[in-house]
Amino acid sequence: MKILVVGSGGREHAVIMKLKESKHNPEIFCAPGNGGISRFATCFDVKATDIDGMVKLAQELTPDFVVVTPDDPLALGMVDALEEIGIKAFGPNKAAAQIEASKVFSKGLMKKYNIPTAEYESFSDPTAAKDYIKSYPTVIKADGLAAGKGVIIAETEADAFLAIDEIFGGKFGDSGKNIVIEEFMTGPEISVLCFCDGETLRPMISSMDHKRIFDNDKGLNTGGMGTIAPNPVYTPEVEAECLEKIFIPTIKAMSSEGRPFKGCLYFGLMKTISGVKVIEFNCRFGDPETQVVLPMLEGDLVDLMLSTINGNLSEIPMSTKPGACACVIESSKGYPEKYETGFEITGLNKNGQSDLPDTLIFHAGTSLNYEGKFLTAGGRVLGITATGTDLKDALNKAYKAVETITFDGEHHRTDIGSK
Repeated sequence: MKILVVGSGGREHAVIMKLKESKHNPEIFCAPGNGGISRFATCFDVKATDIDGMVKLAQELTPDFVVVTPDDPLALGMVDALEEIGIKAFGPNKAAAQIEASKVFSKGLMKKYNIPTAEYESFSDPTAAKDYIKSYPTVIKADGLAAGKGVIIAETEADAFLAIDEIFGGKFGDSGKNIVIEEFMTGPEISVLCFCDGETLRPMISSMDHKRIFDNDKGLNTGGMGTIAPNPVYTPEVEAECLEKIFIPTIKAMSSEGRPFKGCLYFGLMKTISGVKVIEFNCRFGDPETQVVLPMLEGDLVDLMLSTINGNLSEIPMSTKPGACACVIESSKGYPEKYETGFEITGLNKNGQSDLPDTLIFHAGTSLNYEGKFLTAGGRVLGITATGTDLKDALNKAYKAVETITFDGEHHRTDIGSK
């Protein structure tokens, strides 16, 4: 079996490592990949958003299926393009990917089908948007994809007006042609990733992401600075509420709209005083949530992915391993704004891994030079991940590994899992 994975980050590395565990013993290709991924898959220098280039590569490699993991190529229709030439692909088609690619679409879907979410309005005019806001803090979102940075929590009128002007002024390109303004909700956040085959939905273990760059949730939002699984607030009662009021209704709503969702659907949730509500949807595996969710998955990822494509998800064995998992992100100094790259990473073995027990190193932004040394090549560099008997054990192992792996300008949060 041959599988092509599209993408270049820690999420893709986690997917590849899980695919490697399959009884099918697949040969893995990745485009474009990164330094760490290159130790476990054959990498090709094709950008994840290069639809034509990826289709051509797939035609040359003839994989059994392609895993399209990032949001941008899904929103651009990579799955549609692959299916047109007869190649199976894991991930939603362009129509279904709108659940993430357009905040206006997803909020409208939830309003139409009574799926609980924050009160909101959408705008295409900055003046009307400014006139709408009556209380603070308030949440302002660019309509389209913005690399996880298109959500602004405005504490004051000045903050809100600046955000509106920047979004409509082109800060996020075409993603900012429309905006959504939401009420500010409070409560613990929950992430749940689910396999979906258009009709059947099967949730994986819950997780908690830590978005802010500094300890105690201070500083700018990032793509994620660490995760834990399971999420302590995701009790059986909360899970039942989510299934009944959010998960199943969303899958049914997408089918009713003629956009059946196949792939991995990510539910970003908040447990408020009035019940669990949807913050956002992602049309793919979350990053870095995937780095703690997949190590806890008991099941053959190849079979699960194929079943979402073929529509027989309910037939495939799947469960959750006992214990817990924690991931601490090591990032470059200056991230999520300007940062330098090219620094040597110390403490990794020749495969880019740690020799400590129960530990996995997922490479997010690394390269491999001609001497076989790993170098920094991105804002988020490594996901230091460990499994344990419980959350405390997993965190202890992860932070022990963090102490042994470093590079110039290395930054990490010291409080992952403590909130």
